[in-house]
Amino acid sequence: MQRRSFLLVLAALGLPATARAHHGWGSYDSDRPLTLTGTVERIGFENPHGILILKTPEKVWEVVLAPPFRMINRGLEERMIRVGDVVEVMGYPHRTRDIELRAEWIKVNGTITQLR
Repeated sequence: MQRRSFLLVLAALGLPATARAHHGWGSYDSDRPLTLTGTVERIGFENPHGILILKTPEKVWEVVLAPPFRMINRGLEERMIRVGDVVEVMGYPHRTRDIELRAEWIKVNGTITQLR
């Protein structure tokens, strides 16, 4: 019983750090959908969500993707996106960070994967 209580306390202590690291979706402007096409500079299937660095003719974007497990469950694996690939994403821009976009879907090699 003592070990279980200890583990519960450890889990509770870790929760606030995880919650702080994940920003709320209210930070994105859902009234301004954007579709971007660009070249992949970096891809990461990290928790709590993947990140894509996308170079467009206008600027370099940080594209917030879905959690890795969701992308994989929907058929999009990290190995399917390579640095140098041209991809298309549709999503919503961050209200204060003009380089960040929360992706709703991504098109890789002609296939669209819904992320949300």
